[in-house]
Amino acid sequence: MTAKASALREQGVDIVTLSQGEPDFDTPEAVQQAGIAAIRNGKTRYTPVAGVKPLREAIREKLLRDNGSDYEIDQITVGCGAKQIVFNGLFASLDAGDEVVIPTPCWVSYPDMVLLAGGKPVLVPCPEESGFKLKPEDLEATVTPRTKWLMLNSPNNPTGAVYSRADLAALAEVLRRHSHVHVLSDDIYEKLVYDVPFVTMAEAAPDLIERVLTVNGVSKSSAMTGWRLGYGAGPKDLIKAMNMIEGQTSSHTSSISQYAAIEAIAGNQDHIAEFVSAFRKRRDLVLEQINLAEGLSCRVPDGAFYVFVSCAGVIGKVTATGKVIESDMDFAMYLLGQFGVAVVPGSGFMASPYIRISYAASEDELKRACGRILAACTALSTKREDV
Repeated sequence: MTAKASALREQGVDIVTLSQGEPDFDTPEAVQQAGIAAIRNGKTRYTPVAGVKPLREAIREKLLRDNGSDYEIDQITVGCGAKQIVFNGLFASLDAGDEVVIPTPCWVSYPDMVLLAGGKPVLVPCPEESGFKLKPEDLEATVTPRTKWLMLNSPNNPTGAVYSRADLAALAEVLRRHSHVHVLSDDIYEKLVYDVPFVTMAEAAPDLIERVLTVNGVSKSSAMTGWRLGYGAGPKDLIKAMNMIEGQTSSHTSSISQYAAIEAIAGNQDHIAEFVSAFRKRRDLVLEQINLAEGLSCRVPDGAFYVFVSCAGVIGKVTATGKVIESDMDFAMYLLGQFGVAVVPGSGFMASPYIRISYAASEDELKRACGRILAACTALSTKREDV
């Protein structure tokens, strides 16, 4: 949708893009300067596959400080974004037919990454009435002898759902009964929480830490999406295998990004509070407006920078051109084509009928977009007229 919106904008069409999955803030100045210093100081050579030692030490200290998890340095690896860490973890561990439990709605890449690694994605619907979160009984019912991983993403993309300590403890009770199941904990939105404190699985259930791959990075917390810097912490054998894969693919992530990330992780963190404050204000603005739109509704997300909007109330309605809205994809294309607003259909996240709206945009853009969405819903009718 972002690509379609960009193409229309290049044609001169006025488009408000709310489909992006990245903060709209600049990388903090101190982090920028750390990257510049790395260039000027000749930190532009190959690095160890797992990442330079000062960065891994900074990550180790961060995990101990923020998450109460004590890792050795050879249990930590750095990759070209959290996405590569997730892929390497799956590729290093899955045999053909191994199952990976994925609660849905989920990030669009998870199922395909599992398939690419030879595994079988097992999608478990987590409905809105459950807070878009996996219930222990549903996990218990899904686990089989072939289950290798449970993938958890909290705060969640696309819903903004956050697993509490109690939520994770309940899931951990199930996992203790199935010692062959590991947890891939995607914590990339860790710092962007509003009403529920962040807790990761290795922290909530420290006795399971040898079965957990914790994935994180600097893209969301420090507005560094383009720097491509993610990291993982987990069992030594798994990290070693992941390093072998990275060594034969990307070799390592950018040396410049690595030195900038040291500052992002170990340096001043005041920008995070500023990010969260701005995002909270934008979230509340969007929620207020969207819940006024006829046919749309949205629960309050506890983290990330998305609202996941039910559009069930517009399914079956008819546009002014006579087209019936039959799916969330139809509704998203209607918003883009006739009202100039780019959102992402929920079907991409394995959940329909929903749309994901990113509020990583200025307040002025959000107000414009919400006004257009309200107008789009008002323009729909319940029956088809002759056109």
